[in-house]
Amino acid sequence: MQLNDVVSMFGADLQRRYGEKIHKVTLHGGFSCPNRDGTLGRGGCTFCNVSSFSDEKQSEQPITLQIQQQISRISRANRYLAYFQAYTSTYDEVHRLKQLYEEALQQADMVGLCVGTRPDCVPDAVLSLLADYRQQGYEIWLELGLQTAHDKTLHRINRGHDFAAYQATTQKARALGLKVCTHLICGLPNENAAMNMQTLEAVLACGTDGIKLHPLHIVEGSIMAKSWRAGRLETLSLEEYTATAGEMIRHTPMDILYHRISASARKPTLLAPQWCENRWVGMNSLYQYLLANGGQGSAL
Repeated sequence: MQLNDVVSMFGADLQRRYGEKIHKVTLHGGFSCPNRDGTLGRGGCTFCNVSSFSDEKQSEQPITLQIQQQISRISRANRYLAYFQAYTSTYDEVHRLKQLYEEALQQADMVGLCVGTRPDCVPDAVLSLLADYRQQGYEIWLELGLQTAHDKTLHRINRGHDFAAYQATTQKARALGLKVCTHLICGLPNENAAMNMQTLEAVLACGTDGIKLHPLHIVEGSIMAKSWRAGRLETLSLEEYTATAGEMIRHTPMDILYHRISASARKPTLLAPQWCENRWVGMNSLYQYLLANGGQGSAL
């Protein structure tokens, strides 16, 4: 499967620019989230169970040790991106963020940072810090968890921010030369394919450099898990996700990089849909759809 033939994938772009494969090293900085610690709310987003994408024990380990342990298991790359993924990775005092980010950047063969966060938790001082690393020649990506541009849905899933917060942070970041990757979810409650396309249009109009596209999947420990068990929440079939995501990709300009076009979780954490257990299932289905209907940008 040559996915980059039909989608501008981030990994392939990195390999082209650096002349070799660059591997993301996922790090846990011990951050919290204002939507869980009581600042904005408690319980977090209704789809969220952080244990589904990070190990809490990992946060107790120094960044240097986390990197060394992961690199020791990687055989297909010799250079790396430090990815602060879990919780809200800009949600702390700037001096501590600087300490953590620089501890990662000082490791051998590290080409840059990817920082995952909420659009309402990126103060100007953090943007300036990240912009300084970019000016030093590092690859810097600010990954903003938006999920949808529809404020009613954002309220329904307990995000604690609106689309305007995303617009403001994105515009500030890109004005400083920072690359922004926007996380979007297809299949959120009460949303359909047309609404997903409206979200894409709003994000493109605002300006973004990359997109992470996910199907909604229900994980153990989330608020949505209760609704799903009660029969009040449905998830997308593979065919539905393929058609929706495929058209979103076809309506995306070629210069925007897709960092991900599907998502997966392991059982027993994963409850539904079952096809999300294997990430290659969604990726291959989208590859076949785009081969048949036209690749990224073909519908513009």
